[in-house]
Amino acid sequence: MARVTIFTRLWRYLTAPFLRRRRHASPAGLMPRDGTLSTDPTRPHIMTDIEQNFRRTKSMSDDDKRGDDDHATGIVVKTKPKTKKPSLYKVLMLNDDYTPMEFVVHVLEQFFSKNRDEAHRIMMHVHRRGVGICGVYTYEVAESKVTQVMDFARQHQHPLQCTLEKE
Repeated sequence: MARVTIFTRLWRYLTAPFLRRRRHASPAGLMPRDGTLSTDPTRPHIMTDIEQNFRRTKSMSDDDKRGDDDHATGIVVKTKPKTKKPSLYKVLMLNDDYTPMEFVVHVLEQFFSKNRDEAHRIMMHVHRRGVGICGVYTYEVAESKVTQVMDFARQHQHPLQCTLEKE
């Protein structure tokens, strides 16, 4: 057998279905070889795309059954999985009558990367309304921030409460 490169085999694989279809179809390729008609009422004698694709895949599988190795190369098509965006969670700080305001501002600056003015604004919102949003994060990040804030408050003997809620 002559030396056949991968490109030659690929070329044969890609052109073989078109050559076979042209050779076996009726005049102008309007009717399939087995005499079935298209289901489209507006074009009763023209093969639909689905029928053509079915014939193409059927003829390729027939080659494999005969053991015809000249057309045995295939192209692997890899589909890219679609990733879903993660759910976001709000980290909420709850008001209490015992935690100093400066401590709350310090927590907002240290754990939520807020500047002094923004931390003061959030702290006043929590003080007046009873609850305030410190930030919005993915679940794992929000959970770790809540844990860090609660641990830090306990170390400094403050009853500061922090929770998370789905956005």
